[in-house]
Amino acid sequence: MRRLYSTVTKKVAIGYLVIVFFSLLAIGFALFRLDQQTAQAQSLVSVDFRAFELVRDLQQNLLAQDNIEKQLLILRDPALSELRINRNEALSGFSHALSQPPFASLYPHLNGRLQEYREFDDKLSDALLWQDWESALAVSKESTVPIRSHLLKLLAETRQQQQLRINEGLADLSEKSDEAYRLTLSIALVGIFLSAPVSIVVIASIRRSVNALKQATVEISGGSFDHQPDLSGNDEFVQLASDFGRMGRKLRELEQLRLDANPLTRLPGNLAIDRELDRRIGAREPFSHLYIDLDNFKAYSDRYGYNAGSDVLARVGEMIERVVRRDGDPEDLIGHIGGDDYVVVTTPELGEPLSQQLIEEFNEMVPSFYTEEDRASGSFVGKDRFGIERTFPLMTVSIALIRSDHYDYPSRLAISQDCARLKEYLKEQQGSNYMLDRRK
Repeated sequence: MRRLYSTVTKKVAIGYLVIVFFSLLAIGFALFRLDQQTAQAQSLVSVDFRAFELVRDLQQNLLAQDNIEKQLLILRDPALSELRINRNEALSGFSHALSQPPFASLYPHLNGRLQEYREFDDKLSDALLWQDWESALAVSKESTVPIRSHLLKLLAETRQQQQLRINEGLADLSEKSDEAYRLTLSIALVGIFLSAPVSIVVIASIRRSVNALKQATVEISGGSFDHQPDLSGNDEFVQLASDFGRMGRKLRELEQLRLDANPLTRLPGNLAIDRELDRRIGAREPFSHLYIDLDNFKAYSDRYGYNAGSDVLARVGEMIERVVRRDGDPEDLIGHIGGDDYVVVTTPELGEPLSQQLIEEFNEMVPSFYTEEDRASGSFVGKDRFGIERTFPLMTVSIALIRSDHYDYPSRLAISQDCARLKEYLKEQQGSNYMLDRRK
């Protein structure tokens, strides 16, 4: 043993070999764990996020089918049949994708239910093809609507479960990064304690890379989807950093698409509105809730046609968004419940000014929707929903305005009920109006 350390050269050589050994051990372990994390990150992007997208798209497709089916059975407009066929073709694509590996093993409970729904949907299509409206109504009421409702419930639960899978995957990735960092550091410290200047450079590089990736995991898990690890080069660390960047961009995209936008106005729908109300109520943040309803819209749509009615809904949505973005608060929510109903959630003090401005701009734009003859008379003759011929005035707008600070314990249910009560009262008034519930 003494002869082994008898010369400085041997001591330096032995020390260098020890340093090389521990350095190689640290680097090998780090690369091994890095490869595992890269594979896990790629799996998250290619499987879990893609599965989340498929479930989301399928849910939106079913919601659109439900809307089109109801309109078709009520209006019996052949133009809606083509829209329904397009939605069915898209549904077939989503169903096929979910039945293929690896998604088939993730959602075995959905495939059978989807097959059952498509069988009854084919029966409905046959009835609509022959314009057998009574049979179509029966199939819709007894089969497609109940199965679709159950499917939508399953899809909502599945999206939540998939979101949990993604969150767990990110948390596991963060934990493994932390574990890799601790073990790599421990191995590298042995080399440092042996006075290995070469290992200092290696350890510093590995430590910086692992810390950057760990921080990226924490930032992305916390919602900072634009975070990009500060790494340069062309090695595995940079590749993983690139995967993290792609994963962050995908998460940001999913977060944006998560808002169930109305397909016509692209405004957030019921789910987004409910989440925003729950958030503000839970945070005890006072707000004004504007329920905006177009009066005599159905009569207009019956007279001028489905496309003209859709154009009115889109332009009114654009007007509401323009007014609120201009005169409201940056955190305001503009939503489209469906049909001719819109919602604005703003601060308490902006509820009335926005209502007044919305009515003013609506009254300015509404004559442009009508022919010169109807504008001149201020009304037109048409049939109501009972088939009785009567005179309809030009469209007006009614706004039910509710302030959350008028409740001791605000809730979505109470706000919805009060909006319905105010809306019924406003329907009996002439012209465009808004009404604030001032009860305490």
